[in-house]
Amino acid sequence: MKILHLDTNHPLLINQLQDLGFTNHEDYTASKKAIEAKIHDYDGIVLRSRFTIDKTFLDHATRLKFIGRVGAGLENIDCDYALQKGVHLISAPEGNRNAVGEHSLALLLALFNKLNKANTEVRHGKWLREDNRGIELDGKTVGLIGYGNMGKAFAKKLRGFDVEVLGYDIKPNVGDENCTQVSLEELQRKADVLSLHTPETPSTINMVNENFINHFTKPFWLINTARGKSVVTKDLVSALQSGKILGAGLDVLEYEKTSFENLFSTEIPEDFQHLIHSKNVIITPHVAGWTIESKEKLAQTIVDKIKSKFC
Repeated sequence: MKILHLDTNHPLLINQLQDLGFTNHEDYTASKKAIEAKIHDYDGIVLRSRFTIDKTFLDHATRLKFIGRVGAGLENIDCDYALQKGVHLISAPEGNRNAVGEHSLALLLALFNKLNKANTEVRHGKWLREDNRGIELDGKTVGLIGYGNMGKAFAKKLRGFDVEVLGYDIKPNVGDENCTQVSLEELQRKADVLSLHTPETPSTINMVNENFINHFTKPFWLINTARGKSVVTKDLVSALQSGKILGAGLDVLEYEKTSFENLFSTEIPEDFQHLIHSKNVIITPHVAGWTIESKEKLAQTIVDKIKSKFC
């Protein structure tokens, strides 16, 4: 079987697939059109988020048996059409779930303790102790929307704190010893913190909007390490200004390109200007699952799943 690798990944991925008898070709620079012209020669594709695998691309891929995405989600692939064509889809949420859980916790603790603000002020000669008095996580209720690999990883990290963890998921019976599954209404009534762990789907795009935010009983803190398009930025800004949202830790943004490699496809939006000047907002460049360790674990997960299915 011949595999075409469209993005660079940990070298173990190609090395181990070669040891298993696969032929590996690499093309990290050609245009999508150029890839379409030769994809009929390949049985498998491995990529991250270089471009969208759409119906036209899949129609050219007449030999394709699988697509391996070295990441958690498959939103850059027309999954329904791929499955209709008998293409096996592989993702690797197990590979970076621990990294996402740690990053979510880091964002939350940094917000509660004003670490970003305090660090900047001290570097500018300001020593404002009272102004940087933090709050403690113990005693809070943390609400998770999405309780799959990422949500479970974050809930596990919270076990060392005296917190109540509530989770809402469209799938039934996913709660465990780390999280009590509840209705969305109960989560919105009780949560002090909301952390998103959902894929990008039609139901999650623009999910956190003005109406959604206003259904929370208490002012709350928002953590988003999932997908940027789940949060309507202008509504987030309004909620930050009104105090309905107390602060936000954002690893993803509504404005990201689908490749995740660059921030903006157009000029910088006005709402983003507010976010970058807000002392109660921390923004990181879609790196929650992007650790030294997760790079290796993501690659290993893809190898293991290909081996399990095709060897």
